[in-house]
Amino acid sequence: MTKKKEQKTQDDTSNEAQEDVLDDNKNEDLATQLLEAQQSAKDNWDKLLRSQAEMENLKRRTSKDLENAHKYALDGFVKALLEVNDSLSMGLKLAMDENATLENTIEGIELTNKVFMSTLEKFGVEAINPVDEKFNPELHEAVTMAPMPDKISNTVLEVIQVGFTLNGRLVRPALVIVVQ
Repeated sequence: MTKKKEQKTQDDTSNEAQEDVLDDNKNEDLATQLLEAQQSAKDNWDKLLRSQAEMENLKRRTSKDLENAHKYALDGFVKALLEVNDSLSMGLKLAMDENATLENTIEGIELTNKVFMSTLEKFGVEAINPVDEKFNPELHEAVTMAPMPDKISNTVLEVIQVGFTLNGRLVRPALVIVVQ
């Protein structure tokens, strides 16, 4: 029986050793998993901080871009109008010349007006000049009505002041005389 006891003691010892080895392996696995989890948490924290910094930079850039867009929105329009101003200045200078004729002055004014209107059209401004068109209260403002038996009723007889739209939206209605 002593052999059996000895064998049982050895078996118990080897079982305990195996359990210790298994416990050590489990502890090592848990320690490894803990380190991996800590590293992952650290990486995620870094990503979060970088994302927050990126968002703050984006907000600043967007705010600055928006401010510049508001500040310099009319830059191209102003440059185009300067060409019209140059044309007007040149016309005035030529009109004051001793050799200037009325025809030359009128021609210069017509050319300046043409440059001005093309500049407006380039930026989406369109003239409303509705002679002989049907009266449209959304685009026209009737100043008066005139009886004209040979004209169609409710049509524009004469434009007193040209109207304008900006990209399809009414800026100023055309002032018109309408056939009664």
